[in-house]
Amino acid sequence: MDLALWIAAGLLAAVALTSGIIKTFVPREKLAEAKGGGWTEDAATGFVKSLGVLELLAVAGLILPAALDIAPVVVPVTAVCWVLLMIGAMVTHSRRGEFSLVVLNVVYLVIAAFIVWGRFGPGSFTG
Repeated sequence: MDLALWIAAGLLAAVALTSGIIKTFVPREKLAEAKGGGWTEDAATGFVKSLGVLELLAVAGLILPAALDIAPVVVPVTAVCWVLLMIGAMVTHSRRGEFSLVVLNVVYLVIAAFIVWGRFGPGSFTG
């Protein structure tokens, strides 16, 4: 169980790292031209960059607390935040009719929910 939770956290951290770097460092206008990036046309640059920074923080929150054994409860809390982020992404993409991206967001949400369930439950760092 522990290995599966580490793999899930690693996969989610890789997604967050990629997405966070793109949103933080790629100009919003260029993001708007990319597949799945059309939503940025309706968002302020600061909002897009803020989402990117939050995703980069999620990378740290999914891996470092457990790896360093410093407040490992932050891992499932970060996963809860990721679930909320994915709900927002699903709403945004469904409003735009981008249902393939909604499905992708559901996959990320399920991975995060698995981490929440596992790290608050049977794969807890305290038990």
